Amino acid sequence: MFVDHHEKHLAGLRATLGTLVTPIIYLAEIPAEFSAWGGESLVTRSHLRQENQKLKDESVILRAQLQKFIALQAENARLRNLLGTENETLERRLLAEIIEIDNDPFSLNFTINKGSLNDVYVGQTVIDAQGVVGQVTSVTPVTARVLMITDVSHGIPIRVARNNVRSIAAGSGRINQLFLRNVTDTTDIKVGDTLVSSGLGQKFPIGYPVATVTDVRHDPGKAYAIIFAKPTARLEEIASVLLVWTDSVEEVTNGEE
Repeated sequence: MFVDHHEKHLAGLRATLGTLVTPIIYLAEIPAEFSAWGGESLVTRSHLRQENQKLKDESVILRAQLQKFIALQAENARLRNLLGTENETLERRLLAEIIEIDNDPFSLNFTINKGSLNDVYVGQTVIDAQGVVGQVTSVTPVTARVLMITDVSHGIPIRVARNNVRSIAAGSGRINQLFLRNVTDTTDIKVGDTLVSSGLGQKFPIGYPVATVTDVRHDPGKAYAIIFAKPTARLEEIASVLLVWTDSVEEVTNGEE
């Protein structure tokens, strides 16, 4: 070692040994590097999944908010008057997951994972990203029952976005079908018309998409037309919904407290 330190005779041998040992060092470090990579990969994947779910939830909420503009676009000439008469604006929204669907073919109900602990109340409007789904009919502290708009016992005041004609969209008992009650045979309603909530009765906010007219039948011998419509909400596919509150509801709640 003394001679090598002064004369450098073993420099070549050291270089050769270093070359031979280098692969062994790399192999020894592989498990540690793999473990670190695997841990980082799992953390990254978990973070991406959380971000993806968050973006999906935000997308549903944003798409639901855009629904209110459909009616305004359809009647641009009456925009100022419509805004002047509307007294309900959405103050709060809450995403809820469907945890149970009623198996009774004659009853279109489902249960969500939000209840009175989340300020859910009977009669509350329930929507999805495309339109009105139904309303809350019963509440427990942690769950609530929702009646779909297509149930035979349900009816919702609507108006035609194109011309402001008003009617009631009633459930037919089929999950994807509504019909309009007591529409005179001469009423101007056409296939393709968009039906939005009118706000009459103050149970549903104004201007939310409800259905699209799919069939209009005129019978010369009858005073009323037969009109069917398909809900804009994807009732057959929904896994989550939005609960909505309005200014008037918030005021009543605060007053009771």
